[in-house]
Amino acid sequence: MNSLLRDGLFFSLLMISTEVFSQTDSMALKSIPYGTAAPPPEWALLQRQLMDALYPAAMEFVEKYTHTDGTIKWRTEWPGMDGSDDGYESFYNFPLYYALGGPEEMDALSRKLWEGVTRQFTAYGQIVNEFDAGYDWMHHGEAYTNFYFFGLADPTDKKMRDRALAFAELYFDDGTDRSNFDSSLKIIRSPLNGSLGPRMVNTAEDWVTHRPILSNYPLPYDDIPTVNSGKDWNNDDKFALILEALNERMMKGDVPLNLAATSLMLNAFMYTGDERYKAWVLDYVSAWMERVEENGGIIPDNVGLSGKIGEHMNGNWWGGYYGWKWPHGVRNKLEATTIGASNAYLVSGDDRYLALPNSVIEAIGKEARVENGKKLLPHRYDQRGWYDFRPLQAMYPTHIWYMSRKKEDWERVLELVDPKEMRHLNYLKGKGEERNTATWIGYIAGEVPSYPVDILRATYREMQNRLERIRKDTTTPDQQDVHHWLNLNPVILEGLVQTMLGAPNHIYHGGLLHTSVRYFDPVKKRSGIPSDMAALVEQITEAGISLTLVNLHPTERRKIIVQGGMFGEHHINRVNQIEVYPYQFDTVDRHYFQAVLGPGAVVKLELEMTRFKHAPSYAFPWHGDKIPVTEKTYD
Repeated sequence: MNSLLRDGLFFSLLMISTEVFSQTDSMALKSIPYGTAAPPPEWALLQRQLMDALYPAAMEFVEKYTHTDGTIKWRTEWPGMDGSDDGYESFYNFPLYYALGGPEEMDALSRKLWEGVTRQFTAYGQIVNEFDAGYDWMHHGEAYTNFYFFGLADPTDKKMRDRALAFAELYFDDGTDRSNFDSSLKIIRSPLNGSLGPRMVNTAEDWVTHRPILSNYPLPYDDIPTVNSGKDWNNDDKFALILEALNERMMKGDVPLNLAATSLMLNAFMYTGDERYKAWVLDYVSAWMERVEENGGIIPDNVGLSGKIGEHMNGNWWGGYYGWKWPHGVRNKLEATTIGASNAYLVSGDDRYLALPNSVIEAIGKEARVENGKKLLPHRYDQRGWYDFRPLQAMYPTHIWYMSRKKEDWERVLELVDPKEMRHLNYLKGKGEERNTATWIGYIAGEVPSYPVDILRATYREMQNRLERIRKDTTTPDQQDVHHWLNLNPVILEGLVQTMLGAPNHIYHGGLLHTSVRYFDPVKKRSGIPSDMAALVEQITEAGISLTLVNLHPTERRKIIVQGGMFGEHHINRVNQIEVYPYQFDTVDRHYFQAVLGPGAVVKLELEMTRFKHAPSYAFPWHGDKIPVTEKTYD
């Protein structure tokens, strides 16, 4: 039985404070004995080693591929609408590394690199007024995850805060034809959108760099005259016909992919607490939920400019941009709906919004089949019906369970995830860092006790492999495509997120990082776990989590603030220390507490929590009700 459900296990041998921070005063501490020293667990040594090693790895990467002003050593020209996302992706997790406790230098470096990419791709033409001129929210999501992490790293930066508000403003209805959003119909007016408004008519120039990539996917439509293969993207004459079909059928109206824009709005909310950003998120997610109901329980992949499903698609609810048929099928529906619903749940505390991604799994689940002991679900739909049957990636049902903590969602995870993947780590590094979710779930279920050590070793090995590739890389800028650097970035964080924060990594295409806890250093007044410390979330239940804190310093104590949720959304009711006697407890009754660990202490805790009780915010514990604003320099 999970120890969080036991009676009589209380808190001792830990110095803890629950006093509220002022901006000038330190936290008062209650006189409770320090923890007793113990040999550090192997995972703690590996976690600390990885935290320390990532910085020199990042510096070797940056020194080889960037100029001193933060721009990438690359070409003088880059055409088309694609590419700025790849520039930001090359360093997308740098600010998160700092927020987790990476060196101070990472904060300024990550901001300088963001500025450099922005200037560089402004010169190329993809970015206008510091925001992408007009692309889809799969690619916006990839790019702006980097931007959202700055709020976690240091929300006082005036320049980044002002940008967050300016970017969100792009998606309010200004009453003109250049507005991305129609507030009356609650639609984003094109799948391609950005600082120049909706991009309803595409040119051949827009797609010039993306055509070779899309030639490897199925065609968007099977009824384009003379166009018979995805390879026809590379045939100029036939591409003209594909482009004509895209403009006629796909580019006017809303698509589920746009739900990732809720992260942009929630990002602005967490800097300010302004209710209009919250209202936008809830209204837009609710609008898509209504479309699911209107369409018989299946989310349509296209909504016309009048708000009608299938308006520009001959009445078909399928066939839209990044829709049920093209190019990825169900993946984009699950990612976007989970992002939108999780954001709505986060800002409202109402789990009814999770019905949106649940509807996607329920729709394809009705068509599931079992082959060789594996459950296969359809990933595409067109005039033929459901097809492309494959196992569902573990990250999708896992994210829904992680947000809901409901028994039925947990049972669905166990039903859909390959048991072999749950029991043994076969490390994979995808474009994002979510490919090892299944084995993490196995660990949470108690099946893989070695997982923290396994994933931290694998993460370290991947960092080393990338450094080796960097050292052997003799390519020149004219030989490098726009994905060159993101495929070499040695800052690998999945193992740290899973172990330290007790969470699956964020959905790569624009999801915020929802976690069980996060940490602050009260001595240095910054985000992240203090030096010489390690943390492991071992169990997760609806009632809370179990957490082990380790002070690796043999002669000095360490202070740490533990916050409920990445954004302070979870209320910590009580903290119990386990595996000690006599049992004691400490009532916290707010969204964070401070602990002081003695030299070499290893402390096992249970946090009893009420989830989603507080409005999410980027505020640090000592900021009070309003985040202060400072001018930062990035040189």
